[in-house]
Amino acid sequence: MKKILIANRGEIALRVMRTAKKMGIKTVAVYSEVDRHSPHVKFADEAVCLGPAASSESYLVMDKVISAAKSTGAEGIHPGYGFLSENAVFAQLVEDNGLTFIGPRPHAIEVMGNKLAAKEAVKDYDIPMVPGIDEAITDIALAKKIAKKIGFPILIKAAAGGGGKGMRVVDAIENLEEQMNRAIGEATSAFGDGSVFIEKYVGSPRHIEIQVLADTHGNVVHLFERECSVQRRHQKVVEEAPSAVLTPAIRQAMGEAAVKVAKACDYVGAGTVEFLLDENKNFYFLEMNTRLQVEHPVTELISGVDLVEQQIKVARGEHLAMSQEALSINGHALELRVYAEDPLENFMPSIGTLTTYKAPEGEGIRVDDGFEEGMEVPIYYDPMLSKLITYGKNREEAIQLMIEAINAYKVEGVATTLPFGKYVCQHEAFTSGNFDTHFVKNYYEPEQLQAEYEEEQKVAAMVALKLYLDDKKKLKIPENPISEWQKNRA
Repeated sequence: MKKILIANRGEIALRVMRTAKKMGIKTVAVYSEVDRHSPHVKFADEAVCLGPAASSESYLVMDKVISAAKSTGAEGIHPGYGFLSENAVFAQLVEDNGLTFIGPRPHAIEVMGNKLAAKEAVKDYDIPMVPGIDEAITDIALAKKIAKKIGFPILIKAAAGGGGKGMRVVDAIENLEEQMNRAIGEATSAFGDGSVFIEKYVGSPRHIEIQVLADTHGNVVHLFERECSVQRRHQKVVEEAPSAVLTPAIRQAMGEAAVKVAKACDYVGAGTVEFLLDENKNFYFLEMNTRLQVEHPVTELISGVDLVEQQIKVARGEHLAMSQEALSINGHALELRVYAEDPLENFMPSIGTLTTYKAPEGEGIRVDDGFEEGMEVPIYYDPMLSKLITYGKNREEAIQLMIEAINAYKVEGVATTLPFGKYVCQHEAFTSGNFDTHFVKNYYEPEQLQAEYEEEQKVAAMVALKLYLDDKKKLKIPENPISEWQKNRA
């Protein structure tokens, strides 16, 4: 492939373009009218407008994306993540139009896109599963019968979706009907499919995922784990690699299980197998994400592998350049998703103009972003401004560097999750490694963050006052240093 189209926007579009450019591949950007002046549009060799701001009229219109690729002579399409990245119909449409989809085959996307189908696909591979049912239901009476059999608490999950939508924890039979109806309604609204399934609720889980790579020649490797347990509303905010709690034996077992999952659906390209790890370090298969993950940079830093480059090479039919034995973990990496959200207001989106935007720089600091100073944060898309990633020789060094990078990151005009990231990195539960997916619920106190804000403002005001007073005390030297007395003497 000599030219590819990136069917996405913002930081992930730029991320893919940078690797493509390094490989000598020309790039085509697509954009909505509101993204006309975005950095990814300016960085690309060519750009095509897809339509109005709403993604349903631009980034999600398959025919427009295909047309843009064909009109510019692009030979492949990289979907990034979000939008059409896990849409089997789109992947098939790309192939039907004689283009290369830089991702898995449509079959793998379809199977792994449904949690029940995914469980069915891997059930013969001796992979641990959370106790529950293996069929989708909408019947309340049947749900009560199953719940009694499994035992409370239980978890209701949408069969067709993710991101916390259609998910409800139920701790007693009298609450089941109401929560079941809510889950069905939310799943129907979000995915057009109200079917849900029930499984045993793992009380204090950690969210661990394994990165896999597979080529078209039957080779599959894993690139170790990422810890993604710090979440808000079931969505990740802070990720790291490797996990602070996995032993070498558990890491190997989870890696081997992830490879089996990939083989179960004839997977090709980069993918992520997600697991729950309970308090006794038992792990259970959760799902597979058939795309590049937002948090992929932490894996790249500890493994030395450019995952986008591998995606493109696999799509070109090349063999994987590495074996499992050749891969190893080096150092530690941490990622903070910098969202335009207000952590003092339950992480509500914060829309506005970036009057100040200065990202940190330095050794061990990586910023993947798609914004510039003066740009507006649009209401139409995910509110993530950037990903702030730090890398150190160990976990402590990566955490300390993250705190320093957060302090150096200057954003004004919108509220961001930067203060929350600092709060996490300084909290004993996180630094000790003794945390789970309930970190926000158990430890996060917006009032404490507000107090820190006020203290910082107080200190800044005192420093400013001192500088002002010191300046007044200084001897003022006139512009002409020669006094009248010196003039007369001359």
